[in-house]
Amino acid sequence: MTEPTDPSLSGHAATQESGSQPRGPLEPAPQPSAPRAAAAGFLISMARRLRQPLPGAQPRLRFEMPPEQEEEAAAADSGSTARFGDPGPRMSAQHPLYVGFMGTVGVGAALLVYWIGSNTTQLLLWIVTALFIALGLDPVVRWLEGRKVPRPAGILVSVAVLALAVTGFFATLIPTIVQQVTQIVQEAPHWVQDFIDSDFFRTLDNQFGVRERISQELEKFVNNPEAMGGIFGGVVGFGSTVANGLFGALIVLVLSLYFLSAMPSMKKWGYRLAPRSRRARVEALSEEITGSVGNYVIGQVCVALLNATFAFIVMSIVGVPFAVLLAFVVALLAFIPLVGGMIAGVLVTLIALTAGWQTAVVFAICYFAYLQFEAYFISPRIMQKAVAVPGAVAVISVIAGGSLLGVLGALIAIPTAAAIMLLVKEIFIVRQDKH
Repeated sequence: MTEPTDPSLSGHAATQESGSQPRGPLEPAPQPSAPRAAAAGFLISMARRLRQPLPGAQPRLRFEMPPEQEEEAAAADSGSTARFGDPGPRMSAQHPLYVGFMGTVGVGAALLVYWIGSNTTQLLLWIVTALFIALGLDPVVRWLEGRKVPRPAGILVSVAVLALAVTGFFATLIPTIVQQVTQIVQEAPHWVQDFIDSDFFRTLDNQFGVRERISQELEKFVNNPEAMGGIFGGVVGFGSTVANGLFGALIVLVLSLYFLSAMPSMKKWGYRLAPRSRRARVEALSEEITGSVGNYVIGQVCVALLNATFAFIVMSIVGVPFAVLLAFVVALLAFIPLVGGMIAGVLVTLIALTAGWQTAVVFAICYFAYLQFEAYFISPRIMQKAVAVPGAVAVISVIAGGSLLGVLGALIAIPTAAAIMLLVKEIFIVRQDKH
């Protein structure tokens, strides 16, 4: 039995314990605001709906690799079957139907590949260029990964730095090139007039009538509509070439981003195409080749920049005209191994003759001395982790690559030759030594 309690006393005690003031007999109890409660309920219901998947939504399909043989064997031991059934026995390779069919398929596939390659030459060049750039940037991305930088962030940083460097370079260079080309165009009539007023030209004109012959040819050219149409067509062709070049640069940039981001997956897929017994060897050889190509690209960029910087400094000191424009030409030619520096030196020396033979001699001595220093001190240290190719093989490969693919072929000639030599050394010679 419990003693009865007074409700008024208990209520009074409760109010005292809670620290609130006692309410009057007619004062209503406080209740939450109705709009605020409705808004809170609406937000809670919306949050629950957002957490739930959309009706009929499915996860995005991804192209995944087939399981390895060990996984398939484990699945077979556990009694599970493949999704599309177990493969049956293969047809004998000596069966006439198999031989004839596979021979026909092989010939057809070869003809199809040849037809596709002959009709997509420009696209293949873009793909090769993008792959070359991706292999060159991959060591930088992997170096950033070693510094705890995620691969996507490393790709964005490396590509952004490259794009900013190229943009800044051309933004600084193009106004100077335009100014110097305009200066050349303005000075060209004075050079022509000086040549016409020279004693050498007067002697030729008196003996062979050069002035009259030039006037006749110019009159024929102006009065020939086909020649004038050819000039207009050349201007239009130049414009289309520039547009195609810009479009190709955009395609190469996009493909380089894709290749660079998918490089690990591409390598993994490529290794899976090899037989499992030789997969480790294929992976080791491929990593060696791709690593050498990447180091070669980075090293060649550094060598070309040092070469162009030195040439610009010497040209500015000795007074070679159009130093910035010629430095840009030197940088482009320096990307061509072995012969690029020699060609650049001869070209700049010939142009330096316009400022005097003393200027040309001083530049030639300084530049060709730098080429020797570069060959024995700079390149060995920069290229120590890159490819090593004998001199004769390098010259032949550069000439062959330039003949086939132009400047791009000359650039990728030495890495390609190094890859072929590595495969011959590690596969063919090892196999021959066993017989």
